[in-house]
Amino acid sequence: MNYRHIYHAGNFADVLKHAALTLVIEHMKGKDAPFRVIDTHAGTGLYDLASDEAQKTGEWRHGIGRLLAAEPPSDIAALLAPYLDLVRAENAAGAGTLQSYPGSPLIARRLLRREDRLVVNEAHPEDAERLARLFARDRQVKTMDIDGWTALRSLLPPKERRGVVLVDPPFEEPGEFTRMAEGLAAAHRRFATGTVILWYPIKDARAVRAFERKLTALAIPKLLSVELLVREIHKDGELAGSGLVIVNPPFTLEEKLARLLPYLSAVLARDAGAGSRLSWLTGERITSS
Repeated sequence: MNYRHIYHAGNFADVLKHAALTLVIEHMKGKDAPFRVIDTHAGTGLYDLASDEAQKTGEWRHGIGRLLAAEPPSDIAALLAPYLDLVRAENAAGAGTLQSYPGSPLIARRLLRREDRLVVNEAHPEDAERLARLFARDRQVKTMDIDGWTALRSLLPPKERRGVVLVDPPFEEPGEFTRMAEGLAAAHRRFATGTVILWYPIKDARAVRAFERKLTALAIPKLLSVELLVREIHKDGELAGSGLVIVNPPFTLEEKLARLLPYLSAVLARDAGAGSRLSWLTGERITSS
């Protein structure tokens, strides 16, 4: 495994993924019962945006950099506040520029209550070591360093019987869409009531639609598809957008994302092909912009 997320930390795909993750976890906290967050492809948890790797691509400047510089209307600001407050908290006030970006493990950890738990898994040896150091001596967090798909099978169901599972593979090998569909089928059999968030890149529209058909065929009752495009999809395979498939989304999530997605596509747009799509894979309602 050669993928290193430091090159892409804080980009538009992270913005979508982490904004949605934050909304889901905040909803989970509405009930007193404890829950568990499981992150199967966790990365390092915290990224240095001043590093050579992050500076080489500069992707964060067109993602979280743009979002923090924008002035959203009050309703959008309220939706983004928990997420953006966490990002700001990792950066010194008055520094003038972003220095650090929290990955999904750290975002989840900052949102947990005392009774909640977090399990983070990362297979890349160097990144796994950094992840373990980040959460050393934290009794609410368990770190693992095995294959992400193996972790997904072994960690479900959580003993709390309430939880959020984030599956965010690197998509550096062929067949990742197939593995994701198979992994979701296995996860749903073990934890049918859990909220599962699958992340995927949008480079080829036909591949994405084929993936959606595979998921629909699983006959899982509640599958919400969320897509954000920042540019037109070209045949050269350049990343044009990213998507999430959310199993058992909180009942308030669709309405919140319907308001948030058009704003994100406008702020993060790179060309006229930017837009968003929100749909129930097994339902009838489709909202696009």
